[in-house]
Amino acid sequence: MVHTLWRLAFAAAVFPVVFSAQTVDEIIAKNIQARGGLEKIKAVETRRATGKFSAGSFRAEFVQENKRPNKIREEMIIQGMAATQAYDGKKGWQVQPFGGRRDPDLLSADDTKSLVEEADIDGQLVDYKNKDHRAELVGHDSVEGTDCYKIKLSLANGDVCYYYIDADSFLDLKVETERNIRGTVHYEETLYGDYEEINGVYYPFAIETGTKGEPEHQRYTVEKVQVNLPLSDARFSMPGGVAK
Repeated sequence: MVHTLWRLAFAAAVFPVVFSAQTVDEIIAKNIQARGGLEKIKAVETRRATGKFSAGSFRAEFVQENKRPNKIREEMIIQGMAATQAYDGKKGWQVQPFGGRRDPDLLSADDTKSLVEEADIDGQLVDYKNKDHRAELVGHDSVEGTDCYKIKLSLANGDVCYYYIDADSFLDLKVETERNIRGTVHYEETLYGDYEEINGVYYPFAIETGTKGEPEHQRYTVEKVQVNLPLSDARFSMPGGVAK
């Protein structure tokens, strides 16, 4: 009996990486299936989400557009004027008119990081190995009382995301991000809820994001999601093609 227990303990010590890899891939597969399945996720060529944004007393409308592969455009609209950030698959740029500047500017590599992550229309867990990310199951944790699997995703760029996946529905409830910006690690968290099905794929219609541990969050209330709209590549390219 003791010999049998010793062999089991030895196996657990020698092969934990193998067991963990199998388990994390199983959970990720269930997450993909819960979102609608790989085939339906891959069938989405473009996506546009529109809705309301709030941060304290500040209110605005927002539009987020994605196009395969790895293109994104985000607009924050106030009284008909839009602040824009976009990534065309190679470089990020922005237009910030509220300070009186209407010319586009290139974004630094650090400032483009979050856009690059959001430009992944499938989500970072889909085909994560082919993207040179590494996934590890680090246990269980709760999000507002809901039991979740906690997955550590080490991104190819060196940043780290922790995915909290509902142990029952297998949908994302929260993602915590450790992002290195100009030598300083920024800790962010995003919570997801009110999932709705659009063309066979489930999307969160309630999103909160902010600095981890801080009570004040920015809130996105999605009102409409449209998929496979005709979106020109020019929507994502910097006007003029060069920084002003």
